[in-house]
Amino acid sequence: MEVGRAILLVLAFAAVASLPVAFALLFCADEIIDRVACGYAEWRERRRERRTVARLDRAVEADSLTRGIDLTEFDRADRRSLQEIAADLRRFGGHRVNQVGRAVIWHAAVLDAYDEHLRAACRCLGLTEHLGELTGVDREIERVRVEGALHAAGLPLPAARAPHRQRRH
Repeated sequence: MEVGRAILLVLAFAAVASLPVAFALLFCADEIIDRVACGYAEWRERRRERRTVARLDRAVEADSLTRGIDLTEFDRADRRSLQEIAADLRRFGGHRVNQVGRAVIWHAAVLDAYDEHLRAACRCLGLTEHLGELTGVDREIERVRVEGALHAAGLPLPAARAPHRQRRH
């Protein structure tokens, strides 16, 4: 009989000790349910986003787009920014157009520097160019093509025309 009373006493003590927990669960039930529901909704949203990204990766074959690109090239400390290259291109473009009174050697040097900066901009944007392989008219045609490709990629360059003077009537 003593063992039965001891068990009953332990159960009564456990009931009294867990009474505050029961009250807390009763009064905070809505908060607990809300947290569980929000956690489940966030988990579902993350899962849906992961599936969507995976579907998009498969659709565009994202891995194949970056397979041939050396991404460490972008982290080099000596690499110039695209903004700096674009500013130099605009400056050289102005010198290239306004060559009045300049020596032929100076013009050739400006064109070489302009082409080198075009090549650097193409490397930054992952565009193909053949300026280093061509000479003469072929190189001029390639220069125009590269300028168009850079413009299409979002890097507008000034036109290679001399500024027009307005006629006064």
